[in-house]
Amino acid sequence: MRPWALVLFRTVVTCEAVLALGQAVLAGSFLSGHYGALDLHALNATATGIVAVAQIVASVLLWRPGGGPGRPALISAALFGAEAGQIAMGYARVLAVHVPLGVAIIACTVLMLVWAWRPERSRRAEGRA
Repeated sequence: MRPWALVLFRTVVTCEAVLALGQAVLAGSFLSGHYGALDLHALNATATGIVAVAQIVASVLLWRPGGGPGRPALISAALFGAEAGQIAMGYARVLAVHVPLGVAIIACTVLMLVWAWRPERSRRAEGRA
C-alpha cells in the first residue's frame, strides 16, 4: 500500500468521524434547548456530506493506484448514500428514521476510522479486507 494514499485516507476518514460525532453533539445541544444548534447541525450536515465525497475519492485512491483494498471504497459510497438519506430525513423532520440512521452512520464511520488507523500487518492478516 502506498504511504501517501494511506495518509490521505486516514486524514479524510478522521475528518469525517469528527464531523459525524459533532452531529450528535449538535443534536443533543438542540434538544437541550440551545435552538441555534439546529442551524449548526444543518451546516455541519453539509460539511459531512462534502467530506463523505472526499472520502470516496480517498478510498478509491487507496485502492487504485494505492494498492490497498477496495472494500473501503464500497463502504464509503454506502456511507455517502446513507448520509444523503439522513440529510433528506432531517430536513423532512422524519425523526423516527433520522435518529436511528444517524446512530448507524456514526457507528459505521467509527468502525471505518478504527480500520484506517490499524497497523498494516493487522489489515493484511484480514486478507486485505
